[in-house]
Amino acid sequence: MTSFHLRGTGLPDEQPFELWIRDGKIADEPVPGAQTLCTEGWILPGLVDAHCHIGIRYGGGAEDLDGALAQARIERDRGVLLVRDAGSPVDTRSLDDVPGLPRIIRAGRHIAAPKRYIRGLPVDLEDESQLPDEVVRQARAGDGWVKLVGDWIDREVGDLAPLWSDGILVEAIAAAHREGARVTAHVFGEDALPGLIEAGIDCIEHGTGLTDTTIAMMAERGTALVPTLINIDNFPEIADGATRFPVYAAHMRDLYARVNDTIGAARDAGVSIYAGTDAGGHVRHGRIADEVASLGKVGMTPTEALGAACWNAQSWLGGGGLAVGAPADLIVYEQDPRTGPQVLSEPALVMVGGEVVTARGSFA
Repeated sequence: MTSFHLRGTGLPDEQPFELWIRDGKIADEPVPGAQTLCTEGWILPGLVDAHCHIGIRYGGGAEDLDGALAQARIERDRGVLLVRDAGSPVDTRSLDDVPGLPRIIRAGRHIAAPKRYIRGLPVDLEDESQLPDEVVRQARAGDGWVKLVGDWIDREVGDLAPLWSDGILVEAIAAAHREGARVTAHVFGEDALPGLIEAGIDCIEHGTGLTDTTIAMMAERGTALVPTLINIDNFPEIADGATRFPVYAAHMRDLYARVNDTIGAARDAGVSIYAGTDAGGHVRHGRIADEVASLGKVGMTPTEALGAACWNAQSWLGGGGLAVGAPADLIVYEQDPRTGPQVLSEPALVMVGGEVVTARGSFA
């Protein structure tokens, strides 16, 4: 395997630095005879999409393995080299054997109740007493994460409503933690959040219904947030299609109207926020740069927003970043990647496992 040498500017410190790559990993010292790939540019660890669905087709439904492979390649070419797959009905483990793809951290399948989530995606439990055992099954099937559906429209109520009682959530999340897994939950509305956070959940997805009280609870407990802002942009369309449920439709429009203030308040309170696109379903793959741009609208600085999709997210999910001994999964930009989504979405060089897999501009 070829050894490489790179020199450029690093983030977030904006300092010149250089690194060497030997046997596909970041080396701790200069490597004689290494091929120099760049002497300037912006060098980063791979981007992270912390809420992505490799295996869910755009427009809905399960994707086949060829389609899942194409999705992974789209993410890689946009610089995403670490994906937290937040629930998929497809077993994508065979992709781990394909060279040059992002690392996928799987959460197994969504766990829901009958008719309380998108048909065909979750494991549906007839009784909530089954939740702790199912959480254990999904923890063992995944890569250290479990995904609950925390709320969804209840057609008898005509609005968003929680799926689980507070007591069963305590049991289920404790069961996951005993398995060494973290738990996250899809939550749009307000009512499911206190029980989930109080039960010790590790992360909230979307979080559009956060209030001052639940934000304070998350900050106190260290609960993370992945707001998936470019998916929240679909709320008006969802509301327009819910004419049979006017209360729900109005609720979705209200959540959308105040989302920047809501997520901005969480950021100001010190809640850890990470970038996730929710690609699959209503969002096309390869849009991490748009999500980073949307994080700027909630008050994040350009460096902070990029960190939410890069070095901070790498650390949160256990990625190696650019640490010595870590796999050489990195990206290089000819311009400062904080200048906008067009630059961020087109890294000049993408390296996976010490091999160059994408090259543009002066690297082509």
